[in-house]
Amino acid sequence: MDTPRPGPAHARLRRLAGDWSGPEQLAPSPWGPGGAATGHFHCRDALGGMALLQDYREEKDGAPVFSGHGVFVVEPGGDEVLWWWFDSLGFPPDAARGHWDGDTLRFEKHTPRGSARYRFEFDGEDRYRFVIENRLGDAAEFSEFMRGDYVRVPALRES
Repeated sequence: MDTPRPGPAHARLRRLAGDWSGPEQLAPSPWGPGGAATGHFHCRDALGGMALLQDYREEKDGAPVFSGHGVFVVEPGGDEVLWWWFDSLGFPPDAARGHWDGDTLRFEKHTPRGSARYRFEFDGEDRYRFVIENRLGDAAEFSEFMRGDYVRVPALRES
């Protein structure tokens, strides 16, 4: 068996590599009152290019209120993207499974708390919109929980 190596799917995922910041709007939820915030992401290659690591910080009124860490990998032998998300709420991570649809990277995840859909919608190389839609409990429909519009910025921190 040949050792897996980064391929075209990994290169496509690398669009997220770098530092990003932008305004966010959150809906009220069981985890907070919602409202305006600012999000900051730092994404970098890891494990010889086989994974992409994501560090996130959300601020309200200039103070950190939420943080997270994501791990993206490409399914060996395919182009499906898996994403594990760890955050300051402390829920155990379940893999979200995703795929590219043009310039949009779409994910879905199902947990005992409900279902979520995530979209990274790229506009060129230096902008993207991130949207989270949740369907919690026995809700029939998904509703938008968060929307953020990010631009590439100078390095937020050292890799």
